[in-house]
Amino acid sequence: MATAEVRDPYVNFNFLVELDSITRGSFHEVSGMESSVEVIEHREGGWNTTPRKFPGQTKHGNLVLKWGMVTDTELYDWHREVVQGKVNRRNGSVILLDHTGAEVARWDFVRAWPTKYTAPGLNAESSDIAIETLELVHEGLERVR
Repeated sequence: MATAEVRDPYVNFNFLVELDSITRGSFHEVSGMESSVEVIEHREGGWNTTPRKFPGQTKHGNLVLKWGMVTDTELYDWHREVVQGKVNRRNGSVILLDHTGAEVARWDFVRAWPTKYTAPGLNAESSDIAIETLELVHEGLERVR
């Protein structure tokens, strides 16, 4: 009879974001943590049924951070610096926590800078939270834990 321990998967709502040691746990959503490797096809003489396939460059998706609007404007100010021509690249991490608050997974990204800021949509007939969005480009994403 099997006596293996059954492990439940981690939930996706308990996470932190670090940007050069600035930790914020107040994000509503983080998306775009993805990478893909370009496929290079090469036709080879004598091999007529299908082309050979080789790995090319790795491309990383943009990270999209969403948070409920508060008086803190630090992330907007970072985007504003880029608009004014001063690109301040930062390294960071997205950290997944378990139900006790312990770190269970970490994705590090490098040389990020904000490419897009979106202010919250406003509607007088709604009671939704005002959500700000910042999109970050970066040069690498790696799961380190």
